[in-house]
Amino acid sequence: QVQVVESGGGLVHPGGSLRLSCAASGNFVSINLMGWYRQAPGNRRELVASISSEGVTNYAEFLKGRFTISRDNAKETAYLHMNNLEPEDTAEYSCNVEVTARLPVGTLYNSHYWGPGTQVTVSG
Repeated sequence: QVQVVESGGGLVHPGGSLRLSCAASGNFVSINLMGWYRQAPGNRRELVASISSEGVTNYAEFLKGRFTISRDNAKETAYLHMNNLEPEDTAEYSCNVEVTARLPVGTLYNSHYWGPGTQVTVSG
C-alpha cells in the first residue's frame, strides 16, 4: 500500500507565495513521476507541473514561470513553490505519484496514487 499526503495549502493574498509538499510512503521499490494537479470548482482537473526521478520537469503553459517544482528523493517528497499567486490559482491542489512496486512473486509493476489534496485560496 502507498500513501500520498499533501500539505502547505492555505489562504494567501494576491502576489503572495506558498510552498506545497507531497510526501509518499509505503511499500514500493522506487518513485518515478511526481505531479501536481489542480481543480477549481466547475473546472476539470489540470496538470500544473511534474518532475521525473531524474529531475526532468514539465510545466503547464498558463503558469508563466511563476511556479517551480522540485523533489527530494531521499525524503520521497516533491514540492511546488508558487510565487506571485493570482485569484485564478484558487483550487484544490492534488499530487499524483507513480511508483514501481514488486509483487510477491517478484514481478515489478507501475501504479499511480493520489493524495487527498490541499486547498489553495488566493483572495484579499
